[in-house]
Amino acid sequence: MKQVVQNYKSGELAVLDVPVPGCKPGGVLVRSAFSLISTGTELMKVSEAGMSMLGKARSRPDQVAKVMQSVATNGVPATYRKVMGKLDSYTPLGYSLCGVVEQVGAGIDDVKVGDLVACAGNEHALHAELNWVPKNLYAPVPDGLAPRHAAFGTVGSIAMQGVRQGEPQLGEVALVIGLGLIGQLVVQLLTAAGVRVVGADPDPVRCELAERLGAVACGDPASAAVEAAVAELTGGHGVDQVYLAAGGGSNQPVELAARLCRDRGRVVDIGKCRLDLPWNAYYEKELDVRFSRSYGPGRYDPEYELEGRDYPIGYVRWTERRNLACFLDLLARGNVDVEPLVSHIADFDDAVETYQRLKDGELKAVAVLFRYPEQQEEAGEAEPSTVAVPAVRRGAGASTSARPAKTPVRLAFVGAGNYATSMLLPHLAQRDGVELSTVVTTTALSAANAQRKFGFAEATTDLDAVLGDKSIDAVFVVTRHSSHAELTRQALLAGKTVFVEKPLALTEDELAGVLAAVEESGNDRLQVGFNRRFAPLLHEARKRFGARTGPASLRYLVNAGRLQHGSWYLQQGSEGSRFAGEGGHFIDTASWLLEADPVSVYAVATSGNEDLQVVLRYPDGSTATISYVTTGAPGFPKETLDLVADGKVLRFDDFVRASVYGRKRWVSSRLPKARDKGQNAELAAFIKAVRTGGPMPVPLESLVATTAATLAVQTGLAGGAPVELARTR
Repeated sequence: MKQVVQNYKSGELAVLDVPVPGCKPGGVLVRSAFSLISTGTELMKVSEAGMSMLGKARSRPDQVAKVMQSVATNGVPATYRKVMGKLDSYTPLGYSLCGVVEQVGAGIDDVKVGDLVACAGNEHALHAELNWVPKNLYAPVPDGLAPRHAAFGTVGSIAMQGVRQGEPQLGEVALVIGLGLIGQLVVQLLTAAGVRVVGADPDPVRCELAERLGAVACGDPASAAVEAAVAELTGGHGVDQVYLAAGGGSNQPVELAARLCRDRGRVVDIGKCRLDLPWNAYYEKELDVRFSRSYGPGRYDPEYELEGRDYPIGYVRWTERRNLACFLDLLARGNVDVEPLVSHIADFDDAVETYQRLKDGELKAVAVLFRYPEQQEEAGEAEPSTVAVPAVRRGAGASTSARPAKTPVRLAFVGAGNYATSMLLPHLAQRDGVELSTVVTTTALSAANAQRKFGFAEATTDLDAVLGDKSIDAVFVVTRHSSHAELTRQALLAGKTVFVEKPLALTEDELAGVLAAVEESGNDRLQVGFNRRFAPLLHEARKRFGARTGPASLRYLVNAGRLQHGSWYLQQGSEGSRFAGEGGHFIDTASWLLEADPVSVYAVATSGNEDLQVVLRYPDGSTATISYVTTGAPGFPKETLDLVADGKVLRFDDFVRASVYGRKRWVSSRLPKARDKGQNAELAAFIKAVRTGGPMPVPLESLVATTAATLAVQTGLAGGAPVELARTR
C-alpha cells in the first residue's frame, strides 16, 4: 500500500510503498476514502523538517532537554545513534480521515466490514491507503453524510473541545482570533450554540468566509473594526470568551484577548501561539485562562486510546470518541457546514506536489483533502511463599548442526522500535556473514524505515510467512513486553533459534508456555537480551577480582528515574510492572557475578511502590541487594555496583569506570569512549552459536531462573515475606 511520509532530517516528502498494517484485536482496518490535511499543524511540521539542525533545535527546546539528559545517562555516542536514528527516519503525516471498514479485529462489535467510519489520531488516521484504528478513535458515519465531509471529524473534535472549555451560554458574545481551519469551525459551533461571534484575522478572504458561516463581524486584529464590533455587541463590557485559534510567534493575540475580554471573562488557547501573558491586564480583569487539549478527554491516555477503556459517561460526558460522534451528528443535521472550507481536493498520488504547493504559498487553502483510488487491494490481520522455578524439559532435540562455510546467517526481526534500531540493528548490519532477511511489524511505516536504513530484503506485517520460511535461521523478538512470551513460543515451535529482548515472560503461565514449547519441539535454542553480562568493562573487572572462596555481598543501585507521561512502560495492566519489564537485567548480572542462580527473593517497596529493595539469596550464602529507584537525581549515574568477598571489593561505575581493591589495587586505565553495555558482544556470541550450532551464550536454565526470580518480586511485594524459589524436577 502507499503512505505519505517525511524524513525529518532531510525534509524529504514521499509517497512510500509500505506493508499493509495488521488488524489487531480491539480495532478495525480502514481503507481510506478521504483524508484531511491540517494546513496548520501539518504544515508547521513540514516547515520544521526543512530547517537546519540548529533551527530544529531552536524550535523544539523540549526535545533538546531530553537529548542532554540522555547524554548524561548514556553517553554521547549512544545518544547520537539514538537521535540520528529518529531524525533519519520516515515519519507519518495526517490525523483526520474517513474510510470504509475492511477488516474487524477481535472484540469489536459496533461496526462491520463495509461500514463508513471517521477516524482520528496522528498514529492511526494517517495519509495512507489503509490504517489500523483502535475502537476509541473511530466513530460510525451517520447515514447521508458525505465521506469527504466526515473526513473533518478530527479537526471538528479539536474545535469542539475548545468550545466546551469556554463554557458558552445562550446570548453571550465570543471573539475568535485566527480564522484558519480550526477557527472557522469554532465560529460555526459557537453560532450553533446561540453565541454571537466576532472574528479576527489579517486575511480578508478568511474574514469574509467566517461572516458567511455565521460570524456577526470580522476584521484585521490591527484595525479598529474588531474593537468597534465588540463594543457595539457588548455595550462596551467586552466579550465573554476569547478563543485563540492562531499560530505563529506574535504575542498580539494574547494582548488583544486581554483588551477585548470583559471582567472575569474566559480565554481559551486552542492553537499554538505565543503566550506571554501581560500580567497587569490579565490580573486586573481576573481573566480565566484555559487550555484545550486536542480532541478531548482520553487524548494521550494509552489505556483509553489503545486498550479501549472508556470513561464512565456519568463522570466524563464528552470524551474523544463522543466529541467525534457529536461533530459528525452536527454535520449530518446541517448545523455545521464544512463544504465552504474545502479549498482543494487532490488525488492521493499527488500528495508530495500538494504539500509543496501549500508550503510555497502557491496553493492558498483553508482545508485540503486527499481523495484515494477506488480500486481494491488485498489487506492483511503474608506467609512465606514458594514459587516453583519451572524445570527445563527438552523434547527430541533441535538440530544444532553447523552451517556450511560462507553461508550467511539469515535473520528476521519481529519489531523495529527504538531499541532494535539503535542498539541491535546497527551492530548486525555491519557484521560479516549476516543477512537481514525480513522485518515484521504491525505498523507499516516502522517496517519500511527499518528496511531502508538497515537493508532488510523484505518488510511485511505477516508473521506467519516469516515463521514458515525455512531459509530464516533466527528470529529476533523486539516488540512490547506483553507479546514476548507468545511470539517466542511460536518461533520455537517453528524451529527457529530465538533472540528475545527482556523480559522473556510477564507471568508464570507465560513462562510455562515457553517451556512447554521447548519440550514439545525439542528446540531449546533461546537467548534473552540480558546484555550486561557481556559488557567488556564488567568482564575485565570480574577477571581482576579473581576467584573467591567465601560468600559474597553484592549491592546494585539502579537509578532508573521517572518515566515521561504517556510512556508505554506505564501501562502496567497490559505490559506488567516496570521492574517486571527490566528487572531481569540486574538479577542476571548479579547471578553472573556470583556464578549461581538465586534460591530466594525478598522485596519491599516505599509507599506507592516507587522505589524497590530486592534481596536475593544464593546457595553458598551470598546475597545481592538491588535498589531499583525512580526518585533519585537525574544527574547521578544510572547503575553502580559493589561486590565484596574474601577481603576484596569490586567497584563498578555505570559502564564508565571500574576498580578492584585487594592486595593490589586495579583501576580501569582510561575512560571508554562510550558506555558499552554489552550488546555487540552479546550479538556476536549469539550469531556464533547460530552459525556453528554450538551452545547458546547463556544456558536456558539460567534464563528461566532469572525470569522466575524477577516474577517472584511481585509475589513478594504482595505477600510481604520471602519467596523461596523451589526447583521443580
